[in-house]
Amino acid sequence: MLDSLANGLFWVLAAALVLATVLPLTKSPLGAVRGLAFPRLQIACLAVLLALLSVVLPLVTSGWVTLVLLVVAGVQAGYIVKFTPVWPKQSHGAEADLRRDTDRQIALMSANVKMSNRAYDRLLTQITAYDPDVIMAIEVDDAWVAALQKALKARYAHWVTVPQDNGYGLCLISRLSLANSEVRTLVTRNVPSIRTEIALQSGDAIQLNLLHPEPPVIDHDTKGRDSEIALVGLEAQSANLPVIVAGDLNDVAWSTTTRKFQRLSQLLDPRVGRGLYNTFHADFAAFRWPLDHLFHDARFRLITLERVPHIGSDHFPIFFRLALAPKPRGAEQLDPATVEEKADARDMIRSEQNRDRMPIGEDWEKD
Repeated sequence: MLDSLANGLFWVLAAALVLATVLPLTKSPLGAVRGLAFPRLQIACLAVLLALLSVVLPLVTSGWVTLVLLVVAGVQAGYIVKFTPVWPKQSHGAEADLRRDTDRQIALMSANVKMSNRAYDRLLTQITAYDPDVIMAIEVDDAWVAALQKALKARYAHWVTVPQDNGYGLCLISRLSLANSEVRTLVTRNVPSIRTEIALQSGDAIQLNLLHPEPPVIDHDTKGRDSEIALVGLEAQSANLPVIVAGDLNDVAWSTTTRKFQRLSQLLDPRVGRGLYNTFHADFAAFRWPLDHLFHDARFRLITLERVPHIGSDHFPIFFRLALAPKPRGAEQLDPATVEEKADARDMIRSEQNRDRMPIGEDWEKD
């Protein structure tokens, strides 16, 4: 009886892993399908474990089962291997002269604070420890903005605040001068983004885009999220200034949407060739994915990339220090978007902008 139950469970798990691997290949926009791209590492590990079990379980005797499971593991690993040190780095490290020239550097911390989290001091402790030039706080409401202003107003002179009680509030805090700051609703009503220009100490100007698009959910498509990310990608590619795009994109680094964004924007991902830097879920080590991102123009060089300790949120903050170099480097690794891909992106964006609806999950953080 126990052998029968174990065998049945094995086949159910094996079938689920195969299905979870095949369905995302359909490119369906349904959240239930797109969400399967998140746990690729977990699926790969479980497939390897089941492949080993298939060799020793007495009721599983077909060699093709082991082979299929190893193929599943290989397909999943193919997506995430780029985010390991065995892969060439996409974002180049800063040369010695740039590391010395602090006037050409910018340090940024991105933190999804989780609106219902009231452990303000835990974030403030990490801000003091890392001393970023720019802080990007996500999911802020009025209480969060008030707490941040009370603690940081004396040290950070420049603020763009968009507090909201629906989990989509944003707050951009900077000690470096800001110009032409805009709060924009790019696609979906009540889902704001921030675009601003930042003056480095060297006098060079750069552009920063802070995003927090909608998350994927089982019973809804991801076109709102995908459209917002694609729109910023198209804008970045034609910008006159070196661009940084950062925030909680509610998408993993290896997804179809993120890879398309890189082709559209020609922005580099500093995690490629370095590591996953998983930021969500902060409370469950076995179920973590890289949801908080920073992409940058090829004129930047990376100095520091670190995941910041727990602040009481379901996300870890992430910290970056970049240096602006005179010449681009690294963009040759990115395939450019095709004419058809750009046209499809624009069609999707226009369609979503005309789709009047409230954002997904706006009541998730209500007390």
